[in-house]
Amino acid sequence: MTWLLGICTLWLLIVVVSAQKQLNVVPGPQMLNVVPSMNINQRSGLQTECVGNMMKLTVDKSLALGSQLEFDAVNGTQIEPLTPNMAAKCGFSIDSDPWGNTKVFASLLNCFAGNEDDAVFDINMRIRVLGIKGGQDVFEVQKTCNYNQWAPREIICDRNYMEVSVNRLPAEITAMRTQSKLGRGQVFDDQWVDTVPEAITSSYNIWRMVFFTPKQKAMVLEDALRTGYGVMTTKSRLVLRSAYDLPETYVENANGIPMKVIRVTTYFKKQWSVTMLDTIAACPTGGLVFTDELITWNFPWINPLIASAETNIIEMFMGIDGKRIDSAQMAARGYSLTIVDYQIVMKLPVGGPDGYYKSHAVNNQYHIRYAIEPMLELLWRDSGVDTTRYKVLFPIKTPLMPRPPRFVDNSDSQLKVFDVLLGVFLYDVELVNITFSGGVLTVAEATARGFIIQEQRFQNGSKAFRLQVPFSDPFVVKTRADLVVTVYTLGIIYGFMILPEHVPFSYSASVEVTLQDIILPTLNGGCDKENFHIQISFGNLGKNFNVMLGTQDLTPERSAEYGVSENATHMSFVVPFLASDVAFELMYPTSLRARLDVLVWEPVNGWSLGDFSIACNFPITMTECFSNGSMSALAVKVESLNQLSPRQLTLRDPSCKPKFSNERFAYFSFDANSCGTTRTFYDGVLMYQNEISLADVPAYQQPLKGVPTTPDPEYRVTVSCFYRLNDTKTVAFFTKPRENEPLPETGYGVLNVVLRLAMDGSYSQFYAQEDYPVIQYLRRPLYFEVSLLQSTDPQIELVLEDCWATLKDDRNSTPRWDLIVDGCVNLDDGYETVFHPVPSDWVQFPTHIKHFEIKMFAFMEQNVILKDQIFVHCDAVLCDINQTDGICRKRCPSSNPLKTNKVRRDTSDQLERTQLSSGRILLLSS
Repeated sequence: MTWLLGICTLWLLIVVVSAQKQLNVVPGPQMLNVVPSMNINQRSGLQTECVGNMMKLTVDKSLALGSQLEFDAVNGTQIEPLTPNMAAKCGFSIDSDPWGNTKVFASLLNCFAGNEDDAVFDINMRIRVLGIKGGQDVFEVQKTCNYNQWAPREIICDRNYMEVSVNRLPAEITAMRTQSKLGRGQVFDDQWVDTVPEAITSSYNIWRMVFFTPKQKAMVLEDALRTGYGVMTTKSRLVLRSAYDLPETYVENANGIPMKVIRVTTYFKKQWSVTMLDTIAACPTGGLVFTDELITWNFPWINPLIASAETNIIEMFMGIDGKRIDSAQMAARGYSLTIVDYQIVMKLPVGGPDGYYKSHAVNNQYHIRYAIEPMLELLWRDSGVDTTRYKVLFPIKTPLMPRPPRFVDNSDSQLKVFDVLLGVFLYDVELVNITFSGGVLTVAEATARGFIIQEQRFQNGSKAFRLQVPFSDPFVVKTRADLVVTVYTLGIIYGFMILPEHVPFSYSASVEVTLQDIILPTLNGGCDKENFHIQISFGNLGKNFNVMLGTQDLTPERSAEYGVSENATHMSFVVPFLASDVAFELMYPTSLRARLDVLVWEPVNGWSLGDFSIACNFPITMTECFSNGSMSALAVKVESLNQLSPRQLTLRDPSCKPKFSNERFAYFSFDANSCGTTRTFYDGVLMYQNEISLADVPAYQQPLKGVPTTPDPEYRVTVSCFYRLNDTKTVAFFTKPRENEPLPETGYGVLNVVLRLAMDGSYSQFYAQEDYPVIQYLRRPLYFEVSLLQSTDPQIELVLEDCWATLKDDRNSTPRWDLIVDGCVNLDDGYETVFHPVPSDWVQFPTHIKHFEIKMFAFMEQNVILKDQIFVHCDAVLCDINQTDGICRKRCPSSNPLKTNKVRRDTSDQLERTQLSSGRILLLSS
């Protein structure tokens, strides 16, 4: 038995299977014996290369164009689809990167390789490109690899399987065993049979296999194949292949690093001789250490494959994607491979050019990870005798790294456009849709709506997404912050898809811009003899406000009463001065001073957007004296006496109460010899006089004791009538105001005055600004009009104070020639300025317009024309027609009735002056 155990430690095989380019595989139940009818294509995009004891096939993404790829192993007419189980069992691995490029590694000792003397290997494959509509294209791959540098033991650790192949026993060992057996006689054979029970002998002469898990577990070859192990022999080698997850594999820690191990002893029996052959493969499944910048892979030098501490490393190589790289390439890419404390240490920078990044979504959060596939290849010698070649293809993926995208707000408040940038993302992220406040839009729909969506790519292949949305779009939420400030808010949910897995994730953001962009409503108005005329410009808010007149909102009913009209930008209405919304300020003998307060307010927040107050004197008959000796008087409740009740007013005789009264007026009608009216004679005039006052409140209407009281308002109105002969005339009306009673303020407005040049004396057509310069012959008439625009106040009169001509457009330049001086024509002018009357039926307010005519002339010096042009300038004054002094009332020293303008310059600061100038007027020589 001592001799027998020694033989068992050898990686040798007695039985030789002859194979000249013959498929060495145990047929499985899925083996196809007939090649189906397909389109066989030869096409670019396929690359094959021999890398040591493996063949590498690269399929470019352009070949599939997004279609699904499937692979078949081919040997002659036999075709086997490479399912995951079949690939691991027979020595194939398949992997694709995110671009769609596919790598296939095939062991030269795979189940389907043609093998000639373990030196020349033919590998045939087919690639099926499955179309969307069910069709498929098939591409054939054929590669011959020469490899004859087999070590006694070779181990491959690929992505999905472990493979170990060893030399079989040479012939002299078999002969030695035969002689020994004959010398010892039949006893040895009987002992062997008793030790190892009889089993069916396979075509490979493999009698049985014992797996160490690490406990022993025996099975025959057929059972091992059914379990999923790949077992085969070649001319000189035994091959064992196992997936990492088969039940007879186990994990063993080597210096703290886990390794997956398969350990098998294979028994060969031929006639009366039996040989045992030990095989073991161990592949690392850990040993990785990650930082943000560096990947460190530690491979344990002391591991289950090392039989002796005297093991020497003969060769050590690093590779990428199954291919060796030299030291210069390693240095250029930042790689290193060293031995430190019984560990082989490989270092690779994160983000190196041989790997790639991939996007992931974890709990709807964006992550990335870096992937690279380094290779470690070793050749060592145990006890100075046998050598082992060891190759590890070790795909590495870093842990998921959170990469929350950065949201950059580049919104332009001047252009009123939201401009946001979101990134950075990897190449495999696609923007699918965007959710706004108004709904979800695809990228195409958002672009059709007018949004700008751009994918911005960077040099390293990453990208960001730019979105531009105008403030005016309905999806933008607009909020009023205060009177003149608007907050524009854009809520966005980006919908992304990670390809090719079609994994969705989203990113929510909100951006807001605050702008002081509100143009508030403006109010203006005027009066005629009976009404207030009010106009409200909406600004840029539109009609999104309420109007209050006095103390009440303008209801639809009152809008109809006041004749409200409006368009997209303005509204206007007319309020009679006796309307309930009007406040009375003061009473005069023949007029009533009334005020209308207009407030524009925003109903949601209660903001006041604008207010306007206008007060005017309206003519009204307060007292009438009749020839029959009767009198009438009107008493008005003014604003300063807001507690007054007109119905309590009486004449001197308290029994003489109003004939009519309401909340604002009391109307009295009485005979001159009644109601306490007094009579006085002087200078042939008879004066009747009475007084309207507040009657004493009866005791039963007085408040209870202990209840605070408000003093009664003081109200006195004296009514007088003067009679001379048979002529009756109202001569006096006045009120007695309360002490320190404030006078109402005057409302102001904007009055526009313009100077225009008419085309002829009809004053029906005028030159526009673009018509200048105007050309005229010498001494031909020039017709000028000065007019007050927009005002409807009949109490205003436009007066031309001064007009003159200059050579230059500067109104203060010299030389200068006066045309009108202090409201009168220049009598020193040989060609006098002529005033033309404005017909009363031609315009509504003739006092607002002045027409005058001059003769075209030129400035000369020593009988030489200085320049063939003139400019005309005027100073205009706005006067009250009731004004009795200054330039507004003095007459010119002329008998011409058309020259009745005012004279003597008034320097009072209370006059409203306007400076006017014409455009350039050119002299045309005859």
